[in-house]
Amino acid sequence: MRIGEIAALVGLTPRAVRHYHQIGLLAEPARRANGYRSYSVRDAVLLARLRRLTELGLGLDEVREVLAGDAGRPLGDVLRELDADLARQERQIRERRLRLAQLMEGPLTGVEPVSPALAELLAAGPATDSPTAAKDREHLALLDTAVGDSAIFAGLRTLAADPAVLALYEELDALDGAPVDDPRIAPLADRMVALTPDALLDAIPDGGPVMTGFGEALLADYPPAQAEVVRRVMVALTERVKGRTGR
Repeated sequence: MRIGEIAALVGLTPRAVRHYHQIGLLAEPARRANGYRSYSVRDAVLLARLRRLTELGLGLDEVREVLAGDAGRPLGDVLRELDADLARQERQIRERRLRLAQLMEGPLTGVEPVSPALAELLAAGPATDSPTAAKDREHLALLDTAVGDSAIFAGLRTLAADPAVLALYEELDALDGAPVDDPRIAPLADRMVALTPDALLDAIPDGGPVMTGFGEALLADYPPAQAEVVRRVMVALTERVKGRTGR
């Protein structure tokens, strides 16, 4: 993705993205032969976190500490400190305090704050240390920032609670490092499509939240064999949506 595309995806301006580069919160991405920056889904996930944390009122130094991971202060400590400050400015920032209260009532991921709808979805899923499951959670957080559609997360709740999902994650994990012609790819993609509930397809808006360059960047976030599974699932679900709605 180019800078304008990634900025539009996460609801920022290209100027804001350049500012994060200048102050060291976002590393400069590799440039293409034509000199344009080329952003990945990983860059978009980080920008989504930056936007959410700054919207809550955290200063850039506090954001830096949260994003530093284990070396920084726990997110819960930062939010509690911010809430104490907001209490002294009740009339001016009433809406911000309400958002903080909603976040603190739900589970904190330790990585970034998410909407109540996504927090409920994440709580419904089984505990797993699957790398692809962790990547899914990051992509959902990015979707939460870019789209903010609770209907999609509601449609995913049935899928999150299905015990068969864990086995699919394990199979997807096993494809890390495999070639794109691995015979396990097609059957796995078919099972993932079959497991997708109609409620999720019904929640997809007309036209979908399609952005130039995002599909390619999403697939580039996976190793080749895993990316081929995800690509097949995306194509199959698109056809299912067309078949159900005539879009």
